[in-house]
Amino acid sequence: MDSTLTYSEEELYQKRNRIRIAVSLFYFCQGLAFASWASRIPIIKERLDLTEGQLGTILLMLPVGQLVTMALSGKLVTTYGSAKVLRIVAIIYALVLCLVGFARNAWELGAVLFLFGVIGNMCNIAVNTQGVAAEKIFKKSIMSSFHGAWSIAGFTGALIGLLTMNIAVDTIPHFMIIFILIVINTTINYRYLVPGKAAQTKKTSFFSKPESSLVQLGIIGFFSMATEGAMFDWSGVYFKEIVHAPEQFIIVGYASFMVMMALGRFIGDAVISRLGRKRTLQISGILMFSGMMISVLFPDFYVCTLAFMMVGIGVACNVPTVYSVAGQNKNVPSGVALAMVSSISFLGFLMGPPLIGYIAELTSLRYSYGVFSFFGIMMFVMASKLKVFREG
Repeated sequence: MDSTLTYSEEELYQKRNRIRIAVSLFYFCQGLAFASWASRIPIIKERLDLTEGQLGTILLMLPVGQLVTMALSGKLVTTYGSAKVLRIVAIIYALVLCLVGFARNAWELGAVLFLFGVIGNMCNIAVNTQGVAAEKIFKKSIMSSFHGAWSIAGFTGALIGLLTMNIAVDTIPHFMIIFILIVINTTINYRYLVPGKAAQTKKTSFFSKPESSLVQLGIIGFFSMATEGAMFDWSGVYFKEIVHAPEQFIIVGYASFMVMMALGRFIGDAVISRLGRKRTLQISGILMFSGMMISVLFPDFYVCTLAFMMVGIGVACNVPTVYSVAGQNKNVPSGVALAMVSSISFLGFLMGPPLIGYIAELTSLRYSYGVFSFFGIMMFVMASKLKVFREG
């Protein structure tokens, strides 16, 4: 029996602040787990003696795991409710993170990253469905702040990674610490998740013809998440091999990107209210392009740090916006709608990191970032033309 507390609508509204804290902390813990992995990529690459091409192929396994379980994740959340699914998969996600630290060759790392992607996607759909449900209680936009909690976790994870590397803590104990923190959070806060199953609307198959609005949202998410994937997985390597930052500072690129993305998400709801979704996404596309291109043209430590900050602001509001709109679709259950949009968006993660590696293998990592800068231009064009972002 689901032991998540059950409230009436009036009780949910009265407890909305506690619910918001609980949901935010689940976003935070998911981001902390992912950031902990990302902060160790350069070290794992060096330990396993991987080339850029080999690392790119291995990184492909994580989004593949996410993509192949999109339909299953949406079905689980719709059938059993996001609260019940989230409290189980959150702990499994942290456990699989620990397994990443035990990988001793490329094959083992690829297999564990595939599983990391599978469970991570279940967490992603469940926690974003919770975010949509919490928005409905508040009756205003708060999705960007939830994703801001995820981004703060990314920054926190980067700092923890920097600290553990500087005091010579190995990857395994580092990841075990994160596991313990996530178990503690789940134990304390799962009771305050928004209860109940997804709303029962007309029966919708994940594989049925999707609504055009959901496809449009997914395309916007694709361009943004491809850029995010490049920054998450390759920023540390970029600072090490292109910027030639000292080893103890190679994480600065990742950290600068994450902290500005977090800031952008915490102010995102206010910015969207003032400028509208369309203009916000247009500006975001310009920032994404400019930041990545500057890092290519001027591979200096300080210039690249500022450029990565621009990219962080540029990607900040994109995913929260498309997820929020998708989750409020009146014709498709939230879990299924989010899975549909995520399945398109996560193709960015699927193609991004390995493509960066392949281009770098043929030319250089610097040129591969130049190619990816044009995702910002394409997002600007799409946001300018899509009807779903036209506010009346």
